[in-house]
Amino acid sequence: MNVLFVNAAVRENSRTKILADYLLGKLNGHITTIDLNTDKPLPLNRESLEKRNRLIAQKKFDDDMFFYARAFQKAEIVVICAPYWDFSFPALLKTFVEHINVGGLVFKYADDGNIASLCNAKKLYYVTTMGGHNPTDFGFGYIKALCDTLYKIKDVELVKAEGLDIIGNDVSLILENAKKQIDAMF
Repeated sequence: MNVLFVNAAVRENSRTKILADYLLGKLNGHITTIDLNTDKPLPLNRESLEKRNRLIAQKKFDDDMFFYARAFQKAEIVVICAPYWDFSFPALLKTFVEHINVGGLVFKYADDGNIASLCNAKKLYYVTTMGGHNPTDFGFGYIKALCDTLYKIKDVELVKAEGLDIIGNDVSLILENAKKQIDAMF
């Protein structure tokens, strides 16, 4: 099993990463890690977008520019680790998404105009933590929408621990309950 782990947890001793590591321990297979805090992918700009479009037109997907897209395309399971920030996730994850959404490599438009996935993944886990409580998690919703429309990954699981920064809450207990949620998935 080929597992891609996308780490968007930028804090040292991240509680989100603790949960993601726990989940990864349940998976069998080869794990490829992309640490966005270390890799620091750059957002697309005019120059890089022109280069990307030129390479896509030439079907030159072996260029280093498509490293993330190739890793995502060949993964059978994807694990995204992203803390809840400002109703979403860290900007590094959005930049990663820009890099993987490559027509002709990750998805294509079929003859009937519909989107067809070129991904191998059948499962995606989205692991997040939040200091408070908020039912409006645009980050997970965005990733889920991408899975539904571009990647055609139907099995998308949310692992969430919330209320971690509320004074009086038992952080250890909240994290243990999230680990029990993970255990129940296996």
